[in-house]
Amino acid sequence: MLIIGIAGGTGCGKTTVVEQIIAQLPVDEVCVISQDSYYKDTSDLSYQERVKINFDHPNSIDFDLLLQHLKTLRDGASFEQPVYSFVEHNRMGETITTHPKKVVIVEGILILTQPEIRAMFDVNVFVHADSDERLIRRLKRDISERGRNIDEVLTRYQTTLKPMHQEFIEPTKEFADIIIPNNKYNTVAVDLIRTIISERL
Repeated sequence: MLIIGIAGGTGCGKTTVVEQIIAQLPVDEVCVISQDSYYKDTSDLSYQERVKINFDHPNSIDFDLLLQHLKTLRDGASFEQPVYSFVEHNRMGETITTHPKKVVIVEGILILTQPEIRAMFDVNVFVHADSDERLIRRLKRDISERGRNIDEVLTRYQTTLKPMHQEFIEPTKEFADIIIPNNKYNTVAVDLIRTIISERL
C-alpha cells in the first residue's frame, strides 16, 4: 500500500491535483480520504455556536480518528469514514465504508501539521497557489456550494483563514517531498507522482 498526503491552503487546487493523479489509475486500486470528513462532531452545539468555530485550526480536526483509520487500512481492514456537511457545520449521521486499496490519497489543508499522520505517508505533497487566487476560488466555492454570502466568506478569510494559513499551513511546506505549483506548469510534478505510484504498484 502506498499512502500519499496532499496538503496546501484553502482553494489551492488540491482536488484538481488529486483528480489529475487518479485519472490514470484503475478505479479499484485507489481511494481518497478527505481531512474534511474528520472535523470534530459538534452536535452538542447550536448552529450559531458552530458557525463561530475556527475550522482552520488543527484543534478542529479529529486527527486521532484519522490516524486510527489509516492504521486500519495499513492492517488490511475497512473502516467507516464520517460524512461532513459544510452547510450544517457538523457531521451527518451516515458513514462511508472505506476499503484498503493499493493507493490511498489523503488530502487536506492541515494533514502535514501532525507528526504521527505525516509518519503514515510514503510521499508528502504540498500544492502551492497564489493567495489572491486561493481567495477567489474560496469565494466561488463557498457561495455556490456551501450557502455562504460574500461578507461571511471575506470576514472568515480575514479573521481565520489567512492567519491560520500563515501560522499552520504554509510552514508545512518544509515537510513536502514534492511542491506542486497549481497552474499550467504542474504537469511535470503530477507525472512524477504518477511515476512513483506506478513503480510501487
